[in-house]
Amino acid sequence: MSGVRLSRALVLEAPVTVPDGAGGFAQSWVALGTLWAEVLPGAGRESGGEVAVAQVAFRITVRAAPVGSGARPKPEQRFRDGARLFTILAVAERDAEGRYLTCFAREEVAA
Repeated sequence: MSGVRLSRALVLEAPVTVPDGAGGFAQSWVALGTLWAEVLPGAGRESGGEVAVAQVAFRITVRAAPVGSGARPKPEQRFRDGARLFTILAVAERDAEGRYLTCFAREEVAA
């Protein structure tokens, strides 16, 4: 598929539950590996409340990995690019040959 430029290294992270030391649990994140990606922004919006939050949709394209592979992104995982976080909402094959995956993601930033 021409036109795909995997030019950004993103760290794929998965949530894990860890003891908080007080008898409860906290959510933490563990890095699964680095994937080269094409990151394309979509529409953005702002939600109100006590703290304004800007949300931007992204289409993140990565090389495909077999279903069940730890290198295949899943919903509820996230990509990290330095301090930026992209929550994965859905994953679909981008092309008929199954060479690439499109991850539909959201970045939230306190405004």
